Amino acid sequence: MQLVNTTIPDVKIIEPRVFGDDRGFFFESYNERTFQKLTGLELRFVQHNHSRSAQNVLRGLHYQIQQPQGKLVRVISGDVFDVAVDIRKSSPSFGQWFGALLSADNKRQMWVPAGFAHGFCVTSEYAEFLYLTTDYWAPEHERCIAWNDPQLGITWPISGEPLVSVKDQSGSLFKNADYFP
Repeated sequence: MQLVNTTIPDVKIIEPRVFGDDRGFFFESYNERTFQKLTGLELRFVQHNHSRSAQNVLRGLHYQIQQPQGKLVRVISGDVFDVAVDIRKSSPSFGQWFGALLSADNKRQMWVPAGFAHGFCVTSEYAEFLYLTTDYWAPEHERCIAWNDPQLGITWPISGEPLVSVKDQSGSLFKNADYFP
């Protein structure tokens, strides 16, 4: 596994070592010891989520103001553009976002720490998305920032209008969002 730094120091891209031949491939998608060595983080993942979405579906920007979740995310089928937004008011990167293409082909993962809003859009015909979380889903603490907030200015690589849930259509503007200290 190799760790790739991003423009936001706490967000990381993880590239696995893939062993392949004419039969297929094998790679370790997660190894706690290696993850700790590379990131310096000792985490406990408590929930494993799996979603499937069609092309141009956009999910996010989600977070939990209490019971915040760190997320280790990856794609097992298709392609997504994955985004993390720093909403920690005391952070030097507060209000900044980082996005990366995650795909079944590149096998990259992204570490999105607690204190970040997270979202993704599907750029292939469909995508299956997996994520490990460091805390349980708590709908009473869930928040959503508008995916198209002009202050954030996220450049989503989709053509036409995205397919967005009712909840995501009513996300708050970044300036009105609940932030982490």
